[in-house]
Amino acid sequence: METERPDSEEPHQSGYGHIEQPQPTYDEKQFAMFCHFAAFAGLIIPFGSIIGPLVMWLMKKHESAYIDFHGREALNFNITMAIASVICIVLMFVFIGIVLFPVLLIFWLIMLIIAGVKANDGIMYRYPISIRLVN
Repeated sequence: METERPDSEEPHQSGYGHIEQPQPTYDEKQFAMFCHFAAFAGLIIPFGSIIGPLVMWLMKKHESAYIDFHGREALNFNITMAIASVICIVLMFVFIGIVLFPVLLIFWLIMLIIAGVKANDGIMYRYPISIRLVN
């Protein structure tokens, strides 16, 4: 006979995309959302999509495990997208990149919005495509 786990045990993976955790505070959720949305700085500032999440993450990573998680996720995802962008630019010489780059940009925008909304909802969201460079 199996016994049920109490809610206070370790968090567990629950489906693809998020991990169940204790509910974060309002301020933690807001800051985690801003970690994702800081990547929009890349539309104005060169490398802003990496610098924005990096600065936000470094400011609060020691204060909250929730912010630390989302900051790392945002940073890893934007580094991955920067690498993919460089590959698309190289592939523009054989015309494949001309098609792939707009698709990548739309994917980046949609995933940032989804992750920011999930962070604000208190969900430990993981991007579906991301190289985990920052641990």
